[in-house]
Amino acid sequence: MKNQCHPGSVMAVEIERKFLLKGDHYRSEASRRTRIRQGYLSSLPERTVRVRIKGEIGYLTVKGAPRPGGLGRFEWEKPIGLEEAEALMLLCEPGIIDKYRYEIPSGNHIIEVDEFLGENDGLVLAEIELTSETEDYPRPEWLGEEVTGDPRYFNAALIRQPYKTWAE
Repeated sequence: MKNQCHPGSVMAVEIERKFLLKGDHYRSEASRRTRIRQGYLSSLPERTVRVRIKGEIGYLTVKGAPRPGGLGRFEWEKPIGLEEAEALMLLCEPGIIDKYRYEIPSGNHIIEVDEFLGENDGLVLAEIELTSETEDYPRPEWLGEEVTGDPRYFNAALIRQPYKTWAE
């Protein structure tokens, strides 16, 4: 459910499901791969303020606390200039998320697969955005365990406790 609140900005309730993956078969199905770097001006669980550089475009995003079960939360995003994004990155909390995002068409949806780099190297997550919490969606064979409600997999949490530090 997205609403335009100012030209170029989007305010919405984001409803998404997250999954671990089984293998790397998604790569051959991807229509696009983009490098993403992001940092957080605020990584509080009840609200995050993110600065992202996706390719050559910057974004400023504010997200509210996840709803119970982790499926939905408020989101506002606005494109900003690359120079602005790079300057804001210098103000971010310690730690940067660095990843490649693969976009995989799947029915009427796009599944986004993030391959994390740096301190989160080895973690690969898939996300699919939905229009409602009960919407049916395609489930390719390479989607593994659902981790939607697990806060360890939130990008803001991965800055504080990177994947490489997790105990087996």
